[in-house]
Amino acid sequence: MKVAVVGAGWAGMTAAVTATRAGHEVTVFEATRALGGRARGLPVQLPGGSRVVLDNGQHIMIGAYRATLALMRQVGVEPARALLRLPLALRFPDGTGLALPAWPAPLDAAAGIVMAKGWDWRDKAFLLRSAMGWRAARFQCSPDETVSGLCRDLTPRVMAELIEPLCASALNTPADNASAQVFLRVMRDALFGEGDGNGGASNLLLPRCDLGTLFPEMAAKWLGRNGGVIHTAQRVSNVAPQGSGWSVDGETFDRLVLACPDREAARLVEASGVAAQTWLHRARALAHEAITTVYAMGRQTALPLPMLALRSGPGAPAQFVFDRGQLGGPAGLLAFVVSASRGDLDTLQQQVLAQAQQLGWTGLEPVQTVVEKRATFACTPGLQRPAVEIAPGLLACGDYVDGPYPATLEGAVRSGLEAAARLRPHRVT
Repeated sequence: MKVAVVGAGWAGMTAAVTATRAGHEVTVFEATRALGGRARGLPVQLPGGSRVVLDNGQHIMIGAYRATLALMRQVGVEPARALLRLPLALRFPDGTGLALPAWPAPLDAAAGIVMAKGWDWRDKAFLLRSAMGWRAARFQCSPDETVSGLCRDLTPRVMAELIEPLCASALNTPADNASAQVFLRVMRDALFGEGDGNGGASNLLLPRCDLGTLFPEMAAKWLGRNGGVIHTAQRVSNVAPQGSGWSVDGETFDRLVLACPDREAARLVEASGVAAQTWLHRARALAHEAITTVYAMGRQTALPLPMLALRSGPGAPAQFVFDRGQLGGPAGLLAFVVSASRGDLDTLQQQVLAQAQQLGWTGLEPVQTVVEKRATFACTPGLQRPAVEIAPGLLACGDYVDGPYPATLEGAVRSGLEAAARLRPHRVT
């Protein structure tokens, strides 16, 4: 079939590659000149005048992202080279915190808890008891439960040094408002699931290259070699049903996949005139959370690990910091991440630099601060997300559509796979 994909983010490129592999003729329309959506490369000039490609926001992956890793291999990316694989560690600058050994699951999680530095016996015992209870309940809970409610028996130290950072990084929603059921799904896959055959599911996978190079640009080259077409800097104005197919700005296709942001997809669906009120209502009801990444550079700045957790609080908003010099970037370049961020760019940048100075990282010069205001949907309890199928021949994909994962790269990839799997031809009668 002739298939149109609107949007060249990770979900859209996944759908395009998968549909092409299934034998369809695919055309991708992207409104900007860059591929990757909210996970793309970002050209930046460093203080010395040299230029480097960073990211529009610091991202990480984990070993449980099996669909993403498999897709990267399909388009010619070798994860072992493109990603730095490390056992899961949430170490703080003072050396305390959780670090899992390179053991099989779930022994690695249990050992990591027992050996956590800076935790007393109550911290460890209460977390082990809760983790065993979650596993006994098959990682299921009430759909109305929040992460804070789920973890109410844990100690304040474990909440502050493990649960809240994990919730912020995985769901990008504060623990008081985040869905416990989705959090448990992530915990199940990360701590008790299977890896991709090259390491544990809980392993941290840190990109050694910019996010555009990591997948979308390689996917575009793969599509070009296999008959696909990509139009960049071409925003789709209108789509409409036409016979058994769909018209995209006057060009007819058998199937249409909307892989653009939820707000843009809702605009196109409403203007098309199809009866999709439930889908539109759910798409428009989504609340969003911001993510801020502050890039800063110092001459003598180097971290003991490629990634460290940070104790966040009033006036100290960053939860993580990455040493980009250990990830293939220039020495001294740090990336501070503020999940579920609040406030304007200038204020957040000043607070993060002050937070870094309090930790002893002095002389940092800001390089680039990126505030992605609609980085993810707010992953709240009982949230009803829009379906993959909108109308006959019209599909949606993106990390916001209905699925088991929060707004992550794996969630985006899985949605693209699901949309491509539903590109069914009409029955011949």
